[in-house]
Amino acid sequence: MQVADFYFQLPDALIATHPLAERRASRLLVLDGETGNLSHRNFADLLDYVRPGDLMVFNNTRVIPARLFGQKATGGKLEILVERVLGGRSVLAHIRSSKSPKPGSKILLDGGGTAEMVARHDALFELVFEEDVLPLLERIGHMPLPPYIDRPDDAADRERYQTVYAQRAGAVAAPTAGLHFDEPMLEGLRAAEVETAYVTLHVGAGTFQPVRVERIEEHHMHREWLEVTQEVVDAVAACRARGGRVIAVGTTSVRSLETAARNDGKLKPFSGDTDIFIYPGKTFHVVDALVTNFHLPESTLLMLVSAFAGYPETMAAYAEAVAQRYRFFSYGDAMFITRNPAPRGPEETQ
Repeated sequence: MQVADFYFQLPDALIATHPLAERRASRLLVLDGETGNLSHRNFADLLDYVRPGDLMVFNNTRVIPARLFGQKATGGKLEILVERVLGGRSVLAHIRSSKSPKPGSKILLDGGGTAEMVARHDALFELVFEEDVLPLLERIGHMPLPPYIDRPDDAADRERYQTVYAQRAGAVAAPTAGLHFDEPMLEGLRAAEVETAYVTLHVGAGTFQPVRVERIEEHHMHREWLEVTQEVVDAVAACRARGGRVIAVGTTSVRSLETAARNDGKLKPFSGDTDIFIYPGKTFHVVDALVTNFHLPESTLLMLVSAFAGYPETMAAYAEAVAQRYRFFSYGDAMFITRNPAPRGPEETQ
C-alpha cells in the first residue's frame, strides 16, 4: 500500500489558522459508513445523529504550554518543544538551534529559569529544570500550535487550543475533534441520554511528523502514553449490553480504545505507551462511530479514517470537503462517520 495513495491537493486558504468565535459554530460533514452518502450539516446538528444509550468517549488530556525560548550559556538562541514530562523537573524535548547543546550545558530561558541538558536519546534531549516543570511552563511557556498554523500563539490560544473538559496535563498537541464541544453541547448529549467516558492519551509532537517511507507497511509510529481505566471498560460493556454505539471523539480516543483491545479484541484496562498504527485492512474491535477533524494529506490519521470509513469513501469525502471549502486541520471543521462494515483499501479500488 503506497503512502501516495493518500495524497490530495489542499489549497492553503482552507487551512484554519484561527478558531471560530464559538466552538460549535463549525461545519459538520456526515459520512454514512454503510452507504457512503454525505450530508452537509453544522456541528450542533451532531445531536441529530446520536441515540439514547450511545456512549461517547472523549480524550481528557490537557495541552501544556510546551514551547520555550531561550539561549545557551554560550549565547546561541534556541527553541525547546517539550515532548514528554518524565518527572517533576525532567522532560524529553525537541531542541532547535544552530548547534545542538552538549550534555552538561546550561540553557537560559526567556522569562526566567534555567535548564540543563543531561543526555540525548536519538532525536530527543533530556532536560532537567531548576524548578517543577508544569508550573514553569504555565509561567513562561507558549502554546505549541501545530506547524501548519503559521503564526505565533496568542492569549486566546490558551483557552481555545484546549478542550473544555481537559483535565490531565501532558499533551503537546490538542485532541482537536474535542475542540468543537462546549458546555451546551455536552448538556445536549446528557439530555439526549448519551453516556460519556474519558480516556487519556497525551498527544505528542510526532503526530505532525510526515510519513517518510513509500510503503505504509514500513512506517513505524511514534509512541504516546495513554490510559484506559476499568471504568471505561465497564462503560463500554454497559453500552454494548443496552445496544448502544461506542462513539469516539477524535482519532486519539480511537487509538486508545483499540490499543486496549489490541491483543485479543477484548477491551481491557491499559496504561502505558502505544505505537498502534491503524490503516486500511486493520480491524476495529471497539469503535462504531467517529467524530474527527480533517487531516493532513498522506498522514497516519487520514489512513486511520480510511480504515474506518473505507478508502474510496474517505477520499471522496475529502474531495467534497475541498470543493465545498470546509476548514481543515486543528481549528477547522469536523466529520461524523459511522463505521463501514466492509471497508475497501486502495488496492481494491484500482
